[in-house]
Amino acid sequence: MMRNKFIGLVGLLVILSLALGACGAPATTTDAGAPQAVEEATQAPAEEAAAPVQEAAAPADANTLPRNETLYYNGQQWGSVVGWNPYSSSNNNAMAIAQGDNARVVMFETPYLYNMLDGKVYPLLADGDYTWNDAGTELTFKLKSAAKWSDGTPVTAEDVAYTWASHVKYNTPIGAANADYIEDIVAVDPQTVVVKAKLDETGKAVNPLLVAAYVSSNYVMQKAWTETLEARVGDDATAFLADPAEDVVYSGPYAKYFADDSKVVYVRNDSYWGQDASMWGKLPAPKYLAHAIYKDNAAGTTALQAGEVDVSQQFNSNVQDLWLKDNLPISTYLPDAPYGIGASLPTAWYNLNSPGLDQVAVRKAIAIAVDYPTIIANAMTNQSATFTQVPRSLMNPTEGEQAMYDHAAVADLQWAGNDVEGAKKLLDDAGIVDSDGDGWREYDGKNLSYVATCPNGWSDWQAAIEVVAAAGKEIGIDITTNFPEWSVYQTVVTKSDTPLPEGYDIFMMGSNGAGPTQPWGRARQLMSSEFIGMPSNWNGNFGGYNNPDADAVIQAIPAETDPAKLNEMYTELVKTYLTDVPSFTLMYRPQSFHTVNESVWTNFPHEGDGTNPPVPPLNLTDGWSIA
Repeated sequence: MMRNKFIGLVGLLVILSLALGACGAPATTTDAGAPQAVEEATQAPAEEAAAPVQEAAAPADANTLPRNETLYYNGQQWGSVVGWNPYSSSNNNAMAIAQGDNARVVMFETPYLYNMLDGKVYPLLADGDYTWNDAGTELTFKLKSAAKWSDGTPVTAEDVAYTWASHVKYNTPIGAANADYIEDIVAVDPQTVVVKAKLDETGKAVNPLLVAAYVSSNYVMQKAWTETLEARVGDDATAFLADPAEDVVYSGPYAKYFADDSKVVYVRNDSYWGQDASMWGKLPAPKYLAHAIYKDNAAGTTALQAGEVDVSQQFNSNVQDLWLKDNLPISTYLPDAPYGIGASLPTAWYNLNSPGLDQVAVRKAIAIAVDYPTIIANAMTNQSATFTQVPRSLMNPTEGEQAMYDHAAVADLQWAGNDVEGAKKLLDDAGIVDSDGDGWREYDGKNLSYVATCPNGWSDWQAAIEVVAAAGKEIGIDITTNFPEWSVYQTVVTKSDTPLPEGYDIFMMGSNGAGPTQPWGRARQLMSSEFIGMPSNWNGNFGGYNNPDADAVIQAIPAETDPAKLNEMYTELVKTYLTDVPSFTLMYRPQSFHTVNESVWTNFPHEGDGTNPPVPPLNLTDGWSIA
């Protein structure tokens, strides 16, 4: 259990802490003070666990949070919170709402939790493992009798079923993403849920991978609150998703306490059902989770150094200097480079509607000319494996994924970068040359000129994009950079039902990390045409790549169980991806950055900490990391 560093101290420290605590330690001061001695949370009586939570009054000044009771974050929240609606993907409420392979479960909860370190799922709202019927068409699980909503009512199978029905009825992003694979979710009795797979023409589940992933990736919402929301918006789908849901009922350990344009604070629900012996058996240690909204990574790093941040989910340049040179009580999950577990592949996407980027020669020339060693050494400050150490494919650097394709079969297609002469030859051979002597190559009579984009303030991404722009100039392609705010950027990139505008010719987005559907989910994300035209596309293929052969392989993988055939299929996808280059990976990146300052709180997860099951470095909020 993560705990307050000073729990149990007595004497002078306690006296000092009482004096300092009376003043309230500001969230942005460098003097955290010595916290008061407090007792660890213990399991509440059953009747208290079932009682509805009392809404906490927002503080007159959120800076007065007791330092010894508050766990401070950075790197999750960029910009002001828009809403608290778990059906919507437009809340900009990163710490409360993030559904996916490692769902964030501080406020809303999933039936199961995925653990990226062992590849297993563990029950949360669910009671025991799920089971498949003999035909592999229905997945069944039960709910814990102890599971309660924040209003004290039980979490039931009807809640699970109504959540799915609402996703379908209002065509939410989750409904749109899963409706082709899930036929229905039904409540057999108050505690039993059956997820029915959509079947193909042979009577088999279309995609059992996604059916199983649904129960660890997506929240359960309360039926009664959903009906309240429906009545409020008159069953209008647009209004349903746009509602800020300030009155939302939740099942998780934390809820909204305070939010403005400078910070967001969550308060522990001391009636949280998870303190029951059937789950965690205790409350989480911090009473408050707080996240100041920093303008950029540099500001976040300064706060981490000052002890104003306990858990940092952002890129901190030369992170090792914080303990090797500055002698601060700061550490990462791994003690040495790359300091985190490389699991995701931040990717530069091409807007395939931009003139010239529909040509493979142009796309591949830019990609092979990029100086990846500089990105890794400078932009990532060696917090990434190199493409010499882990040659590029569709897989992350983890051992399990690297075994999923034939390395020798694609070796001639892989590149480590800095191949400027090879890129020039590729363009010359394609007849894409500088015919007027102005220094820029032309295609169809127009100079090749592009804007490369990523969110402002994301310093590692910005540095990487500048390296991409420099590579363009080396080979006669004019690439400039632009860095819009994330609130604007994410809206533009994820709206796939309209063409990307000018200024988004080359743009960065993250990729799937470790999860229950990987590496299939990542291959799908990077290549599948099914996402083209989605009005709210957080799923992938943001550039509009369309390859029916690749689609066919992607669609076939989930039903295949033969390891040898799966290896062949993944190898074919890697070949296609490295040949067509619809996008290209710029670095390997941790699933989450996980840098911690132990000035106030200790006992954070780290490699070899002896936890069983092992707790992954996902900032204590995502999937099994909540443990």
